[in-house]
Amino acid sequence: MKSLAAALAFSIVLPAATMATDFPADRIVAMASGDWNKDGTADLAVIATPDDDGGDDNGLYIYLANPDENRLTLALSLPNSVWGDLTMSGREPELAALANGSFTITTKNDSVGRDRWRQSLTIAYRNFDFIVAGYTYASYDTLDPNASAECDLNVLTGKGKTSGGPVAGQAQFALLKDWKDETARSICGLDN
Repeated sequence: MKSLAAALAFSIVLPAATMATDFPADRIVAMASGDWNKDGTADLAVIATPDDDGGDDNGLYIYLANPDENRLTLALSLPNSVWGDLTMSGREPELAALANGSFTITTKNDSVGRDRWRQSLTIAYRNFDFIVAGYTYASYDTLDPNASAECDLNVLTGKGKTSGGPVAGQAQFALLKDWKDETARSICGLDN
């Protein structure tokens, strides 16, 4: 079994070589490494700024390691899919690997205006595709302490809780490539 140090070296050195033709390293905003498909090798998720051809939002690129070939292969490319503003602190997107082999994509506005919010999607690998397993959202108004909202939703079961109490929606197997935030926001009552 590979040591943690070897896995980290693999996840840092190899992706840089693999992605060099896709986008330059200076476009990388965030990255996380974990074993998404549970095959014993380190995989990679990257958020990168848009290319010069257009688009306002950052892209998400997910790579799976091929243990037989000792390289990463692009498994999912979602350009212009992750909100974030790199010109201001508190608005950068984040990626984090979870111990169970899933990862989170977090977008936020922690710094601009009176409406502050943070949203996280928990991404899991199931049936050879990436799905949204969880949705977490919290917001508050810096001038109105009574104007806040929270939701923590298990998308796979449709159950969760909000600042107003429990919620129950329809269980969903939502592919990441087809995901719309409005689905979870509606279940959570955030669009009212």
